Amino acid sequence: MGQRQVGQWPWTGLAWALGLLLALGLTVGASSAMALEGRSSTLASPAPPTAVTIHLGTPAGSLRFEPSQLTFTAGQRYRLVLDNPSPEKHYFTAKDFADGLWTQKVQAGDVEVKGAIHELELKPGAIAEWVFVPERPGTYELHCAIAGHAEAGMVGQLEVLSAG
Repeated sequence: MGQRQVGQWPWTGLAWALGLLLALGLTVGASSAMALEGRSSTLASPAPPTAVTIHLGTPAGSLRFEPSQLTFTAGQRYRLVLDNPSPEKHYFTAKDFADGLWTQKVQAGDVEVKGAIHELELKPGAIAEWVFVPERPGTYELHCAIAGHAEAGMVGQLEVLSAG
C-alpha cells in the first residue's frame, strides 16, 4: 500500500470545496441583503383599503340600500362595510359583481371567510366587512334576494370604472 504524505487526507478536497461554497454563499447573501436594504426605502407596505359603507334597510324598516349606488375603480382595494340597522334580515346579492373581483376576506364578528362570495346575509343589527379588489369594469345589479324585497325597492347598482 502506498503511504500518504502529510496533508493529503481524503477529506481535504471536500473541506476546501465546502469552504469555497460557504464563502460564496456569504458573499451572495451579503450582497442580496445589501440590495434589499437599499430597496427597503422604496418598498412600501400596501395602502389600507378604501372604506365604503352601505346600509341594508333602515331602522324604521324601509326596504332599500343606503346608498343604492356605489362606484369602485378596478385594481383598487376596498373594505366594504355592510350593516343591517333594520328589524329584519336582508341579503346583499350581486353575483355578477362578485364574479368580477378578487376577495381577500369577509369578516363578521370573530369569523373570517376567504374565497368566492356571491351574497351576504345580514341578520338585524349585524355588521360585516368585505375586503376585495374589483377586476372587471362594468355596471352590476344589486338586490336583496328575500321574496318581495327587490320588488319593494331594495335594489341598487354597483359600478366598476376602469383604472387610469
